[in-house]
Amino acid sequence: MKWACMTCGKQYAETGRAAYYCECGVLLDIRHDFAGVDTERLKAQFAKRLAERNGPYASGVWRYKELILPELDDRHIVTKYEGNTGLYASEAIGRYAGIRTVWLKALSENPSGSFKDHGMTAAVSYGRSLGYRRFACSSTGNTSSSLAMYAAFAGLESYVLLPGQGISLNKVLQTLAYGAKVLTIEGTYDDGVRFCEEHGEVLGLYVCNSINPVRIEGQKSIVYEIAQTLKWQLPDWIVLPGGALSNATALGKGLADLHRLGFIGKLPRVAIVQAEGASPFHRMARRGDRMLVPEPRPHTRASALNIGHPPSWRKALHYVLEQTDGVTVSVSDEEIMDAKAHVDASGIGCEPASAAAVAGLRKLARERCIDKDETAVCLLTGHMLKDTDALREYHIDEAFGARLANRIMPVRLTPEEVSRHLGEM
Repeated sequence: MKWACMTCGKQYAETGRAAYYCECGVLLDIRHDFAGVDTERLKAQFAKRLAERNGPYASGVWRYKELILPELDDRHIVTKYEGNTGLYASEAIGRYAGIRTVWLKALSENPSGSFKDHGMTAAVSYGRSLGYRRFACSSTGNTSSSLAMYAAFAGLESYVLLPGQGISLNKVLQTLAYGAKVLTIEGTYDDGVRFCEEHGEVLGLYVCNSINPVRIEGQKSIVYEIAQTLKWQLPDWIVLPGGALSNATALGKGLADLHRLGFIGKLPRVAIVQAEGASPFHRMARRGDRMLVPEPRPHTRASALNIGHPPSWRKALHYVLEQTDGVTVSVSDEEIMDAKAHVDASGIGCEPASAAAVAGLRKLARERCIDKDETAVCLLTGHMLKDTDALREYHIDEAFGARLANRIMPVRLTPEEVSRHLGEM
């Protein structure tokens, strides 16, 4: 395993300390030597591990250890059997989006309720192997609750820098409950990440934001799991929300692994969906630029997407837009919340940021970028109860247009009155 710069190509050997950036200022990327890998043997090994119920290989991340962190000693692994989440075919969402076949990958079923667990188990395990006891992140919510959970489970300390605005209280409460030290800062998520970059080492902190390339390696397991579930036949498209762009990077990198090693015969295309109020990557792609212009004041109701300077944008440009012929799209908060209402009503549910994937799929289908006869997987990145304020705003306050609001109806408790309302339902 080597650490390499995405831009200048300089390589670094493991030093036993945290490493995030090249000396030229660009994020490092982990490179594996997969020479001699026996794909059929690994397929059989991955299938065998599906029967595991205890130990690290019961995890939907560490099942694929040979493709994630093959050199990591098993005794350092911190796992809560993350992954193993449902992949659901949804006719209702297919009709809503306007394409033939849609699967929803419910990453909300992870232990802390979001996709972050795929990367966090890897980051905390690797940091633990280096001897760190203190782990830190800047977060709008899901990263912090995942980090706090794994740190508590392993008897480690966690510290969170929390922006003063644009967050979900549910996620903060979850983080507090797991015992993290939460520090509210003046500034944004991006300001907190910069502080961690500049001062984490001197403070003895192992930083677990997406600047950490080990996080990306763990999150590759999401696409490995989708591919294995679909018997190594991926759909035409994979659609996901884009905030910090670590998940998009991991998805693209994981697809490249699978294709290069012969697990899959062709690459699906990838669509990254951003909220209109926080879409610097989409604006860059639409202009055909190769330099991102940060959004200094991002604003969207989908708090997990409220990021104006995504750290992993260069990696997403390379691994997604270039390698998968990927596309970007932005959607309004109203489109996100309506899509969320459809996903919730389908019996699966998600937080607002997750629903951006479905809103984006629908928009791309309407724009004929995605054909009605193609197939797609949408990644639902967080649980619907991560943001109960959003549910109240939509269904009770009828905000964002609330075209699908499911109103509470007061009744007098008589057979006639209840019968009348049953007829209206």
